[in-house]
Amino acid sequence: MLLWESMNLRQKAGQMIMVFLTSSQFVIENELGGVLITGKHLRSVDSYMERMNHIDSNIKIPLLVATDQEGGLVNRLSSYSDHWRNTPSAREMRYMDSVKIRKISTKIGQTLKSIKINMNLAPVLDPSKDHRGSNSFMEEGRRSWGNDTSNAHKVRAFVNGMRDNGIICVSKHFPGYDSWTNSDSQIAISASPKETIDKNISFFRTLSKDIPVTMVSSVHFLRISSRPAVFDANIVKMARRGFPDMVTLTDDIWGTSLRTWASGKTQISPRKAYPDKDFKRLVTALIDAGNDMLMISYTSKAKDMLDIMMELSEKNSKYKHRIEESAARILKLKYKMGLLK
Repeated sequence: MLLWESMNLRQKAGQMIMVFLTSSQFVIENELGGVLITGKHLRSVDSYMERMNHIDSNIKIPLLVATDQEGGLVNRLSSYSDHWRNTPSAREMRYMDSVKIRKISTKIGQTLKSIKINMNLAPVLDPSKDHRGSNSFMEEGRRSWGNDTSNAHKVRAFVNGMRDNGIICVSKHFPGYDSWTNSDSQIAISASPKETIDKNISFFRTLSKDIPVTMVSSVHFLRISSRPAVFDANIVKMARRGFPDMVTLTDDIWGTSLRTWASGKTQISPRKAYPDKDFKRLVTALIDAGNDMLMISYTSKAKDMLDIMMELSEKNSKYKHRIEESAARILKLKYKMGLLK
């Protein structure tokens, strides 16, 4: 509470933003809540560690430092060391016993901790089958942990191995990515019936006590919403139903699909300058939906995001409440992780 009372609204809003790590000074000056680390950073690990040490020495509230270490095709540690090049995928691990999974996960967690990463954007709880019974997009990429809750004990082994080393996991992509379109590059649509979506959600529900953060999908589920999931307040509420402290995280909001939806167009050019009014609409819609943390790969836009949130809160007190609600969840998470001394 002492920390909370010492913070102004802009500092609280800063906790809601996770950026691709570029300049350490930018993160410090804007007092952001988290950074995303990719293989690009880990290929130059000395430079990366130098930036992280600079941040640690100068930032008031420690960061959530996230990476995608699923294993298989999504394997950031392979850029750090050839030792990790053959890390098993989720599909491979789901056929192992829990003891072996936890042993693998513990070793990965130790390595992540040694390079200052404290959040793993895994496991993928998206279904291995689409609503027609065919292998899903995530299954073809060997990223899915299965099609129902029968592998929940194996996912827990993965999560606990991470937790043993102070790494928290993020379940994704709620309520279950079963579209065959890549939502990073275009508006992805799922025609799954509500019963199938409810079945997919059950995997997330079963593991909600074990995984304190969930990433909300950018897919548009036609049968339950008029917009992509991350823009739908009802779907975001579903993600934390029964678990009010669950932190919801977006995928990269600079992804073409989300910016296309916010612009009201059917497609946009990835290279063309994106209008400020459309970016404001994008950020506003994500906050209105109740998302706690907004991830963006276009790092310098974080300052615009803070300006937008301050402008919104000055015009309408509901945005002040929304910022404080999300900042409180994020700070509570950091406290439970032992980051707040």
